[in-house]
Amino acid sequence: MHVSVTVNGGRHDDEVEPRLLLVHYLREVRGLTATNIGCDTSSCGACTVLLDGESVKSCTVLAVQADGSTITTVEGLAPGAPEAAELHPVQQAFRENHGLQCGYCTPGMVMAAVSLLRENGAPTEAEVREGLDGNLCRCTGYHNIVKAVLAASRMPGATEVPA
Repeated sequence: MHVSVTVNGGRHDDEVEPRLLLVHYLREVRGLTATNIGCDTSSCGACTVLLDGESVKSCTVLAVQADGSTITTVEGLAPGAPEAAELHPVQQAFRENHGLQCGYCTPGMVMAAVSLLRENGAPTEAEVREGLDGNLCRCTGYHNIVKAVLAASRMPGATEVPA
């Protein structure tokens, strides 16, 4: 089937198998390997991306369902990405607050955090924890992840996503 999508600001037209999951499209067809495959059952959130500005677990969406949509992955989050020299404020906050351990969950956590901050620009700690529910960190690094999201909420541009 034919899909036409905008990924990280670039327009792409591809022929895909009808059953191809969006996560596999991003990784295998577009070469965007930061979108991780963690469980294939929507349990972990490692594959979270923004689809038309909303966070989705890309292992639950078929590529053909994204036809006509705009997709943002962690590689396209920073202004001027993918050649960006700077990080998006949420990425920067994760870096400064050690919001990662092994890093496997980080791309999905960052994308879920951006979506959360777009909905609630000044969340409480409890709201951050609730907003990231469904994104798992197997290293149990939640304390610093929450700290990073709270720090990002105080940074200019944290709710912005490049077009």
